[in-house]
Order: sequence, then structure tokens, then C-alpha cells
Amino acid sequence: MLNVKKILIIRLSALGDILLTTPVIRSIKNKYPNAEIDFLLKKDYFDAIKYNPNINNILLFGGANPLTHYDIIIDLQNNRVSRSIVSKYKPSSYSTKVYRFSKPQLKKFMLVNFKINLYKEILQIPERYTASIPDLMLDDKGLDLFLGDYGYMELEKGEYIGFAPGSRHFTKRYPIKYFSELGNLFAEMGFKILIFGGVSDQIICRELAYKIPGSINLCNDNQLLLTSRYMNECKFVITNDSGLMHVASALRVPVVALFGSSVKEFGFAPYKTKNLLLENNSLSCRPCSHYGREECPKKHFNCMMKLIPSLVYKKTIEFMEI
Repeated sequence: MLNVKKILIIRLSALGDILLTTPVIRSIKNKYPNAEIDFLLKKDYFDAIKYNPNINNILLFGGANPLTHYDIIIDLQNNRVSRSIVSKYKPSSYSTKVYRFSKPQLKKFMLVNFKINLYKEILQIPERYTASIPDLMLDDKGLDLFLGDYGYMELEKGEYIGFAPGSRHFTKRYPIKYFSELGNLFAEMGFKILIFGGVSDQIICRELAYKIPGSINLCNDNQLLLTSRYMNECKFVITNDSGLMHVASALRVPVVALFGSSVKEFGFAPYKTKNLLLENNSLSCRPCSHYGREECPKKHFNCMMKLIPSLVYKKTIEFMEI
């Protein structure tokens, strides 16, 4: 299809997944430089691509979007809802080409439930997205997050480390007690701790700020661009497997990622930024879930509990060559 004028990309949620589409968007723009690219997502994640120069129009899920004729539709969500959206934009009279993200459901099921690893190689999500689109090649530039001219109050001079203690599910969250011990170890070295989070992280961020004297709680009501401005001030960020891990990756801030119930086979490790992934590989019960759980099914939570603060501190010092 040589004469491609309009392309629609669909990825409704969530923050990390949408940031992981940005290398694909960039590659599509390189392949079809004259094409107009629209992106459809949920309103909550608008800021993740608000200033992306490779996107012409941002369409909001549930909004009054015009039924435009697209030459190519790329469904990177590939669920019942997104397939319904595709059907609206592809009447039978249209010669639209549709590509869908192929999810490795069987591999995930076998690894989670039977601990049988069918992953022959560890491909990250942008690579899996791209594999669904014929003749598309990724570059080596990593994720994109454009901040525009979003203003913010500058911090006092100092050496800052970012902590992102939140994650949607309990089994992906490093214990607050451990985070506080770790923060105080770095504070003793003269670092200032910036604490990042969104609406759902307010309680744990407030608790962590109380336990690390001198830390600055920058948790807000999901102001992604404001969070990103401050995260750019950090020497590195210590984070759970969460959306903010991918924000740090997109900003090219070095990442120390703490993986509990999740594993890198699922494709969500920090992408093309300097990173250290810490996990407990001695457990036969990992992974216990693809998405995360509200409690440890074995009751010991050793995937996180064995990553004691002194170990994380030592590994981080070595990693950052402090």
C-alpha cells in the first residue's frame, strides 16, 4: 500500500502501555512521512502523547470523534472494546488494512500457572507491537515523552534521587518500610529524595515522606507533565514495575526497577535507558500473575521481602558508580 494518507493507532490504556507505543509511532512516521497519524486513547492518558510531534490528532475514547476513512488501522489494544472501535472505522465499503497486536496469551498462561517458560527470547513490548505490523523496523531511540512548555517551580540546587513507590497491585509494590530505609541510606550520603506518584498513591507517598526526613513529596493528581519535569532533575529513579518506571525510561533517566511478582519475560522491563532490574530469581512461585495480585498467594511475599534495603542500596551504588 504505497499511497497511505491516514493512519489510526488504537491503544486505550494504560500509561506504561501507551508510552511503549511511542517507538512504534515514530517508526510509522518514518515509514510514511506524508501520512496523517491519529491516536485514540482514554482521556486519563492524554498527556502521555499531548505534545508528540509524530501525531496529528488525538482522539478520546467515548468522545465525539468523526468517522474518518483510514488507510491503515493499527489496534495495539486488541480486546473486545478496541475491536468494536475498529469495526466502526472500517465499514465493508472501505479498503482499510487492519493490523492487530498479537498477544502471547498461551505463553503467559503457561508461565504463570505451570511455570513452563515457552518464551524463546525476551522481546520487549515495542518489539512485540512492531512484529504485528508488516515491514516495520524500530530504531534505537527508546520511548518518547514530550513535555512541551509545561511550567513548574524549580527546586533548590542539590543531588536528587526519585522514588516511585506506587503500583496498581500489591505484589508489584516494594514495601514502604523498605523504601523508607533505603531513602534514609541515600539521605545519609547527601542525596535529596523526591517522591513521585498519582492519585492512587497519595497515602503511601505521604507515609513515605514522613518516614524520610527532608524528602519532598511531589505526589499529585495525575499531572504527568509536572511529575516528568521534576523527574528530569533526578540522578536516577528507584521504582516498582509501574507506569512511572516507563516515564523515567522515556525521559532517559537511569532506572532501578524492583520486580516482585512480575518478570521480564512479559516484556515490560525499562526500555532502552540505563537500568538495573532487581528481582528474586530463587523463587519457584514467580511469576504468580501477569498483572499483579492484591496479596501474595503464598503469604510470604518473598519476591519483595528478600530484596532487603541494604542489598538494593549496594547494587544501586555499584550500578550508578557513586
